[in-house]
Amino acid sequence: MKARHAEGVHHLVGGEVIVDAGDLGIAAPFEGWPAETLALPGEITLSVRTTPAAPGAQPAVLVHGLGGSALNWTTSSALLADRLACRAPDLPGFGESPPPHDGDYGVDAHARAVEELIEADGHGPVHLFGNSLGGAVAVRLAARRPDLVRSLVLVSPALPDWVPTRWRTEVGALGLPLVGPALSRRVSVLTPEERVAGAIRLCFAEPSQVPDAWRQAAIVEAEARGRKLYAADALARSMRGLIAASAPRVDGLWSSVDRVVAPTLILHGARDALVPVRASRRAAHRMRHARLVVLPRAGHVAQMESPHVVARLVRDHLDRCAAAGRPG
Repeated sequence: MKARHAEGVHHLVGGEVIVDAGDLGIAAPFEGWPAETLALPGEITLSVRTTPAAPGAQPAVLVHGLGGSALNWTTSSALLADRLACRAPDLPGFGESPPPHDGDYGVDAHARAVEELIEADGHGPVHLFGNSLGGAVAVRLAARRPDLVRSLVLVSPALPDWVPTRWRTEVGALGLPLVGPALSRRVSVLTPEERVAGAIRLCFAEPSQVPDAWRQAAIVEAEARGRKLYAADALARSMRGLIAASAPRVDGLWSSVDRVVAPTLILHGARDALVPVRASRRAAHRMRHARLVVLPRAGHVAQMESPHVVARLVRDHLDRCAAAGRPG
């Protein structure tokens, strides 16, 4: 049965939906927005990109994944600028943000950095977006500070599901105390072109569809990151922090999932090689107000692979929030 809220969407049993595979499009050309460096309470320094938005647009904060940066969200934020005033931070140690002063790269530490940004802006509550590691950070923050989060949009959130696969095993090894730094250093000696090509193969379902403009911009960013001495350490320690938060314990990520009260849209690529759709299905089942959309031809970064489809689904989510009495 066709959905009335978003063209090309079919409803499935249990509230899960799936987007017509022929309506996904390809990654849009990369567009970047100027960054500013902010000194926040708690000795936190963040580089933040702000997308010019229409008057009256609702505040939104968009959090990138492991090894990514605010640039992962710039195309999606541009497509939503009539509805959302988007702020995209580089997490500490990534992009243009310096490493944390205390060396803490745990999920809670990253969540505190995003929390400080929202409070410093003074425009909350916000629509909070997160991809991969950023999804875990967003869940943690939404559970801890529901007053700051109007709604959640999670794209392939890195929630615990450690059934071994080749890619999850290799990426997970970054979190091992001795192995992780060695792997990060091995990656760091690759050329920027090689690093970008590897990331595209890992994260995109259709690497050949990535536009040259986006690829070249990513290479420029990889060159800049390669000059930062702390980059390998930030990658390894953030992976270690994600693994620690994923442990089956009272204060683990699944306990945070259970405490989320904000209306939540979960988008997950069916061809995600890093985080299985199973994890998002479990999250959608456990959250109070969650809706899962599966993108059959997308991988781990749907907001870059299918930005127009993601934007359309987000608009539908905002409309649903408004209808439920949560302005969007």
